[in-house]
Amino acid sequence: MADEKKPPVRPSILSGDPRSRIRVINARPVGFSDVYYALLRTTWTRLMLLVVASVLLLNSVFGALYWFSGGVATARPDSFWDHFFFSVQTFGTIGFGNMYPQTDGAEVVMTIESIVSLLLNALVTGLAFAKFARPSSRTLWAKNIVISNRDEHPTLMCRLANERINNIVEANMRCAIIRAEVTKEGERVRKVTDVHLVRSTTPSFILSWTVMHKITPESPLYGCTVEQLIKQDAQLVFTMTGLDETLGQVIHARCVYPASAFLYGARYDDILGQSPEDGRTVLDYGRFDTTFPAALDWERIGLSRTGAPAGAAG
Repeated sequence: MADEKKPPVRPSILSGDPRSRIRVINARPVGFSDVYYALLRTTWTRLMLLVVASVLLLNSVFGALYWFSGGVATARPDSFWDHFFFSVQTFGTIGFGNMYPQTDGAEVVMTIESIVSLLLNALVTGLAFAKFARPSSRTLWAKNIVISNRDEHPTLMCRLANERINNIVEANMRCAIIRAEVTKEGERVRKVTDVHLVRSTTPSFILSWTVMHKITPESPLYGCTVEQLIKQDAQLVFTMTGLDETLGQVIHARCVYPASAFLYGARYDDILGQSPEDGRTVLDYGRFDTTFPAALDWERIGLSRTGAPAGAAG
């Protein structure tokens, strides 16, 4: 019916940060056992703010201890800031020499602060190096999946591009569809089904790559309308791995397409060309997401020309 509302599309837990889409209850306490992993996953902005806040807090605490002990030479007894800045010099191993500890209590505080600063500096250095050294890809994925005839056969196509324009050696692609199904016992489960690709590997991924899947009666997408896939909360997941020739490390990229991103009877616009001036290959990202209508043999994918299952009324 025309006024029938489509089922809402829920955000996928596979895209973005899963923690923002999942609420966990009754889990065992983790404590500080996974702090390093959490800091490694956080953004650079949050990490820098946390480091600055930690340094200021620790220097405030040690500055107060120096102030109460009264054992810092040339520091004004009534000035917290003199003792705070002495703590900063100790924490950063600056050692200007204008102020120095002159009592046993101040020496003990200075020793403890030196150990704390050594540990914190090592932690921050390790985190910064790990975040810089962690391999990452700059893969651009098309906004939509297109389905149209390719070599006279209905084919699902997904386009991606390597924005770094470097060589990714032996790139491998896997595809699977995840959707809700009901078992014969009436239990609702999330089923993962492999989607076999025409070509799942490429020896060198430099510019763009159009991944294809032929829709046959054996395909998990055969006879599926967009409405059916949305009702099943279906998601098409693409995962790419390869060896980055520059980094010498394995990188990966992933994209999750909801059923609403499927375009039947459409094809991608061509983005590759050749410059008439110097003959160089031209890659036009301005047309990367552009599609145009294309022929589709609806009956061969188990659907009528209206997009309904073949044999369905009206």
